[in-house]
Amino acid sequence: MAPELVTIPCLSDNYAFLLHDPESGATALIDIPEAAPVLAELERRGWSLSDVWITHHHSDHVQGLPDILDVHDANVTGAAADKRRLPDLDVAVSDGDSFEFAGHTVHVLDVSGHTVGHIAYHVPDAKAVFTADSLMALGCGRLFEGSAAQMWGSLSRLMKLPADTLVCSGHEYTAANAKFALTIDPDNKDLISRSERITEARAKGIPTVPSTLALELDTNPFLRAADPDIRAALGMSGADDVDVFAEIRARKDAF
Repeated sequence: MAPELVTIPCLSDNYAFLLHDPESGATALIDIPEAAPVLAELERRGWSLSDVWITHHHSDHVQGLPDILDVHDANVTGAAADKRRLPDLDVAVSDGDSFEFAGHTVHVLDVSGHTVGHIAYHVPDAKAVFTADSLMALGCGRLFEGSAAQMWGSLSRLMKLPADTLVCSGHEYTAANAKFALTIDPDNKDLISRSERITEARAKGIPTVPSTLALELDTNPFLRAADPDIRAALGMSGADDVDVFAEIRARKDAF
């Protein structure tokens, strides 16, 4: 039986995720922006938390952990490469590692760029990848520590996952990302349609996360550095993918 996925809005624009195995009762929490909404959701569902998976060290992804651990005796997993900046870990993992969660295999991917040491968790049985601030809905994270080449390499790895994979990213930035995307990909009918759906969803308070990788491949400009129309719009028809990606990231930063 596939694990159950729950999206939890936190803070002003963050998301945490619960992954629950119905057969064993095991429940994993991916990132902890704040404890209160997570604890409330666990109590509402009658679930006990068994695991916490951290993607990176930024405070809005870890700061709720002490209050969570006061209530739930959960094992904490995070990146060995970033261990010195993370809360105390029970399990330290590295790129290419796999581990088991209630009989489901979890693959660890280094997706550095936003930070160095940022990891993603791919759970094929759930058809989900937890990307936090690497690949985001219609965007990607700012390059606070890594290079454009590093982030493009990370995104390129994620692009190879099955197209029906749910991209569980860490923030509700989708509406702003859509406005930017339309400035460099204005004739993309899929993007125009998605932007309209985003506006409707946000007007109703409905999250736009998670999305699917297929949708991101069709509409997210940060995954479309090879697209001829985007290259033409940027005046970079002869450039390589990394340079095109870097220009898209620079324009977004200035948007």
